[in-house]
Amino acid sequence: MKCHSLAFAAALFSTASAFVQNVPKSVVPVQVTKDVFSLAMAEEVFDQEQFNAEGKEMRLKHLEEQAMYALKISCENYGNAVFPNAMIAGDVVITHLLHRLGYLKDGKCTIMCVDTFHLFPETMEFLKEIEEYYDFKAEVFCAEGVPVADKAAYDKKYGADLWKEDIEQYDKVCKVEPFQRGLKTLNTDCMINGRTRWQGFERAWIDLFENAPIGGGLAKCNPLAYWTLEDCFDYIAKYEVPHHPLHAKGYPSIGDAKDTIPIPEDGSTRFVDFKFEGDPTPWLDYASERKGRFVGLANKDGSTKTECGIHVAGAEKTFDRDLWEEGAVKGLASNDDAIEVTKSGKPAVIAVYAPWCQFCQKMEEEFAAFAEQSDLDVYKFRGDEEREFVEANLNTKSFPTINVVKADGSVVKYESEDRTVDAINAFVKEQL
Repeated sequence: MKCHSLAFAAALFSTASAFVQNVPKSVVPVQVTKDVFSLAMAEEVFDQEQFNAEGKEMRLKHLEEQAMYALKISCENYGNAVFPNAMIAGDVVITHLLHRLGYLKDGKCTIMCVDTFHLFPETMEFLKEIEEYYDFKAEVFCAEGVPVADKAAYDKKYGADLWKEDIEQYDKVCKVEPFQRGLKTLNTDCMINGRTRWQGFERAWIDLFENAPIGGGLAKCNPLAYWTLEDCFDYIAKYEVPHHPLHAKGYPSIGDAKDTIPIPEDGSTRFVDFKFEGDPTPWLDYASERKGRFVGLANKDGSTKTECGIHVAGAEKTFDRDLWEEGAVKGLASNDDAIEVTKSGKPAVIAVYAPWCQFCQKMEEEFAAFAEQSDLDVYKFRGDEEREFVEANLNTKSFPTINVVKADGSVVKYESEDRTVDAINAFVKEQL
């Protein structure tokens, strides 16, 4: 007879142990002892599949309780918990756990989303679905100065190809800055997120709580720190949790549409109707969850890109201010102001810039020093908000662009990347 219960197997093993222990060793040969224990674990009395299934359920139950305890601390002990939700597998688990605890209904946890304007169309539609399902309203943040969901406004201000031109600046503009602005706007003191040790070596040592690398003192709760991706899908299946529709099309994790692919690429592994189709191994192996993310992208040093910058040290260094706020560099507030300078009949220098651009930031000190010692009027014009204008009138396709305006109104671009005082002075002298 087979044993179909973990409890029964444990009881049988306990009985066998007691029998051996109560009989004098002189009476029970060693071989008999071995045989009794072997009998308790033999195929005839042990259903391996059932044992594994019950063991998995025990594990998941413990992980659920642990995660909910961490979420309870986040939402009860801190004043204003915020959960930035990317709607991937771990995040929908956290959403469901927060719902079970009642924190979405009573407002003890606010869900925040960052729209990069490059997400899959299904992502923001799925957000609407879970808002209705769980009866909450997410706070959505996007690139600074752009209305929510207004892709045309984003393209006009930052350029549709920013991610091709400078992926680090794209991450800063579309992910890191709105993410941090969202946390500040919502006045959180505890950020909940779905990072896990299973996601890769960069995250292999995270704990349930840590300090976030954003604005000193912010607590960071990782309620799924010890979960695997398989645990997440087991939970989704157990409770029939609403999850991202692209899991059914072969995507283990979902980011920007421009650099996220199915794994394997033929889409043969899928999660459909709360169960896997195909071989789940390519998704569930260690550090495999994010293999389909950041595809084709590299960091400045040539290394493979694995993070967008939100969770790394130094993430707080974004553009919270304008450039050249004080000093001799004068601001041009409008297109008309810029045209007036070109038509004034007076030589001048205009720097076309974007405050978020790292190259503009790097030249800030030198250009300020140049303006202080120059006999010419030196101006700044924020070009990321008027891309068509600066391209047509101020030689600008990327930032920064320094122009010398001649007395006849012609505008000559400084082509060098040497933006020191001496180099700029030499170019101005050459043109005038």
